[in-house]
Amino acid sequence: MTTQHVRTFLHVAPRLPATTSILLRGNHGIGKSQVVRQAAKLIAEAEGINDYEIIDRRLSQMSEGDMIGLPSTDGEVTRFNPPDWYRRACQKPCCLFLDELNRATHEVMQAAFQIVLDRELNGWKLHPQTRVFSAVNSSAAYTVNEIDPALLDRFWCVDLNPDTEDWLTWAKGEGNISPVIMDFIASQDKWLDPPKQFDPGTVSPSRRSWERLSQALVSADIADNPASDLFYSMSLGFIGTEASIAFLDFAKTIDNQVSGEEILNTYEFADVMNKKTKKLEIVPSDGKTKKKIERHGVERLNVAIDKVTDHTVKEYGAKGLSECQGKNLDAFMQNLPPEQRVSCWMKLTQSGMDTLPLAKSIHKFCVKGILDIFGVPPGAAGVGVVPNIPGAFAGTSEKK
Repeated sequence: MTTQHVRTFLHVAPRLPATTSILLRGNHGIGKSQVVRQAAKLIAEAEGINDYEIIDRRLSQMSEGDMIGLPSTDGEVTRFNPPDWYRRACQKPCCLFLDELNRATHEVMQAAFQIVLDRELNGWKLHPQTRVFSAVNSSAAYTVNEIDPALLDRFWCVDLNPDTEDWLTWAKGEGNISPVIMDFIASQDKWLDPPKQFDPGTVSPSRRSWERLSQALVSADIADNPASDLFYSMSLGFIGTEASIAFLDFAKTIDNQVSGEEILNTYEFADVMNKKTKKLEIVPSDGKTKKKIERHGVERLNVAIDKVTDHTVKEYGAKGLSECQGKNLDAFMQNLPPEQRVSCWMKLTQSGMDTLPLAKSIHKFCVKGILDIFGVPPGAAGVGVVPNIPGAFAGTSEKK
């Protein structure tokens, strides 16, 4: 099997020649369509194409006429007029995505063969920068046609095998998945995909079904309210009984949920108003947030890092951190393994901040923990030279 994770595929695919057609194989619901869209975005950015249309065609739903167009005559000769979508792929750079190739009729597959093999159909040649992607379900559980070896030989073929890290990266970014779902999958990733042995007629969790469940929970405004009667009932139809029970139990257990705001404001310290002086004072917190984090495994720590960095940049990019917040962020980072501490630092300083206050406060409070990793002693004023980590303070004029 020519298996690859999504992050590997997205690194390789945009660097292939535009004339190389790409075939993705994998089970249903793993995000093949989403991966093609991510690849198309990277290609457009790399080649400087502003209007890079993704033309998505489900070949299983198409007839021969839908594929090759209809004939017309001028009284002497007959010509085929291409479908509008294929003509656009010939006139300008596009991502032509021929989905469900192995569910198409024989005639439609033959037309696809000419597009993949010759990059043309009935005399209409694809634009030189148009790329052809195709996807198939590859399992004995699906009713599909065998792909001709001569056609398969014309593809750069990959068996897509996305792992939990791939999905969580997508969920945090383009997927915009509810945080409670991301936390659940980070801690119990066995529920991300269907079980290895499952009845095709049963409702089982998949990457696609988690996305649809997230959209439904957010739409019903109950993503943060597992006590609602709708929460479990809605989950059942998307991910099945066993996964819904586990998900509900997790969502109801508040100890499993930690927000970026909690880490920043209550990790080890808290601001409390002094009744006499009417001023905020920094005092030790109740320690609940720190105890939650200490129970996190590696994947959930990565989610916590994403939460605190996203919240910090979004809320304090223009004004910097308070003394209490800086101490909490430093304490949180000090308790991370070295590799994740550097990852947290990178995400805080690579976020394209428009102003310097946050970068300066992060340097002020957290640089010692980074210097310790590299064995660099701080200077006399308590500030050392930041190690040459690629991208540190990207987008700012702050010197490393």
